[in-house]
Amino acid sequence: MLAPKRVKFRKRQKCRNRGKAQRGNSVSFGDIGLKALEHGKITSQQIESARVAIMRHIKRGGKVWIRIFPDVPVTSKPAEVRMGKGKGAPDGWVAPVRPGRIMYEVKGVDIALAKEALKRASYKLPIKTCIVVKEGL
Repeated sequence: MLAPKRVKFRKRQKCRNRGKAQRGNSVSFGDIGLKALEHGKITSQQIESARVAIMRHIKRGGKVWIRIFPDVPVTSKPAEVRMGKGKGAPDGWVAPVRPGRIMYEVKGVDIALAKEALKRASYKLPIKTCIVVKEGL
């Protein structure tokens, strides 16, 4: 699963994830992409399971780009612990996603096959998505 090698601070404040994606909002590397339609936090496990769904469907026949990276730590406290006593320990990593962000791109396979692969990947993600094709195809 994806995780940063090192970070400056172990714990981070929850950030506000408002507005539309200013960067990463066009298909750059591949021919077809999976685009986010709403705000959300995608965990590293969800990113990996969607990637596996794409790779299994295209049978290792093309190239897949993952355009999001989970670099925000999420903390949690153990079950049945009283309030107070500070912030919990780091528990996992998430990638904040805004509407318009291209999360996955595929190239080197038939468009119909790539659409079906990205559709299967969208079932693994907790936000609404749509499939976009690069202009000129």
